[in-house]
Amino acid sequence: MEKRWRLVGIDFDHMHMGDLLRMAHAHPRINIVGVADRDPARAAKVAGPFDIGADQIWTDPVTCLRETGADIAVLCPSTGRHADVVRQVAPWVRGVLVEKPFAANVADADAMVRAVKDAGGTLAINWPLAWYPSHRTAKRLIDEGAIGAPLEVHYHDGNRGPLRHVADKVEIPEEEAAALRADSWWYRKDAAGGSLQDYLGYGTTLGTWFLDGRTPVEVTCVVDERPGMEVDEHAIVVARYENPVALSKFETRWGTFTDPWTHQPEPRCGFVIVGSRGTIASPDYAPSIRVQTVDHPEGIDIEVDTFPLEQADPIAHFVHHLETGAPLHGPLRPDLCRIGQLVVDAAVRSARAKRTVAVVESGPESASGSLSPGV
Repeated sequence: MEKRWRLVGIDFDHMHMGDLLRMAHAHPRINIVGVADRDPARAAKVAGPFDIGADQIWTDPVTCLRETGADIAVLCPSTGRHADVVRQVAPWVRGVLVEKPFAANVADADAMVRAVKDAGGTLAINWPLAWYPSHRTAKRLIDEGAIGAPLEVHYHDGNRGPLRHVADKVEIPEEEAAALRADSWWYRKDAAGGSLQDYLGYGTTLGTWFLDGRTPVEVTCVVDERPGMEVDEHAIVVARYENPVALSKFETRWGTFTDPWTHQPEPRCGFVIVGSRGTIASPDYAPSIRVQTVDHPEGIDIEVDTFPLEQADPIAHFVHHLETGAPLHGPLRPDLCRIGQLVVDAAVRSARAKRTVAVVESGPESASGSLSPGV
């Protein structure tokens, strides 16, 4: 008989928990055996549609894991709590899937990796953009040499704001979202809130994937510094690479004119990759991508690829990896995510210092805490 995987959802700070539980509920060999959150009512509201009863909701993650005998823990805490929650759950499960971003800083990211490794488990970081067929198709074409050596990544992404929607992109009215802002972790510095730490990791992680693991040498970041707000809603990052010399740009935005899953705003959300012999424009949610090559300088539209479930859904993919040992999809790998986190850390330091900073492993400029505009 095929194994049935026992899965739990831990911490409901991030609205993506509802999306991930929906994927698990639809999987033919996954049983959602429990959830845990400090607010049981919040957990019940999200988990209710997936046949989770009141007796399967805990406030303590360890109690939930001990009582359910779970194989997999899906984590959606606020960014600043990622390391603490991973340390709690790692000894109890075979697999830990953390919803983006990786961590508040690279020190926390390394602590997460150590905790899971010491427990003999597997850690993966889920970036929803990593599953968009447009970006998957772009990566395939890059790997096939369609645009020569990839040199630059230009990224712009975000939405109308993290409080304007809940799971499955259900919209929240603007007035209701504004009322929630004062008490939301998304807008707190100590929780690693802000658009930079919410969305920059998407660009730097997938950008590292597109650039075959290259790491920039220095970063310059500017944030909006809105009066009365302790985190940013808009950040622009320029990253300089050497050997060969190239500049990439990563822009994060809470407050796009429209949400990209409804109507693509301008500037469009997604990526442009520039290579030595061509370019690729890969918007989020696009049915086709635009490719320029030396043979087609006028540009051609290429329909996006299709993928089987285990290559298109983070929950199914993670189970497939645990069952077969098949490689994790590139952006889910902690080693690749760590490079993206180093760039995020540098951007935080740059915005704080209001100058260009080196991308470094450690030392007097190493990241600690969260971005505080103007400090």
